[in-house]
Amino acid sequence: MAQDYENRSDRDDRNSGSGLIWFFAGAAAGAALALLYAPHEGERTRRILKQQVRKGRDLVAEHGRDLGRDLIDKGTDLYRKGRDVAEDAADMLEHGRGLAERKLRG
Repeated sequence: MAQDYENRSDRDDRNSGSGLIWFFAGAAAGAALALLYAPHEGERTRRILKQQVRKGRDLVAEHGRDLGRDLIDKGTDLYRKGRDVAEDAADMLEHGRGLAERKLRG
C-alpha cells in the first residue's frame, strides 16, 4: 500500500514538471498565433504582448514558489516518517534485547 502511494507521488512529481513544459509550449504557440492574427498595429501589439509576458512570468514565478513549498513539505514529511521508523526500530531492538536477556537468565 505504501509502495502504491510512493509510485503515485513519483508520477505526480513528474507530471507537474511536464505540465510546466506544456504550459511554456502553449504560451509560445499562442504568442506566435497572436502575432499572425494581431488586430492592432506594431507598437500597440508589442505593448499588449509585453503585458501578457509579464502576467505569464508572474504566474510561473508563483507556481514555482508553490512547487518549492510543496517539495519542502514533502521532504519534511519524509524526514519525520523516517525518524519515526528509526525510533520504532530502536524500540523493537531494545524490546528484543530485553527478551533475550530474560531468556538467558532464566
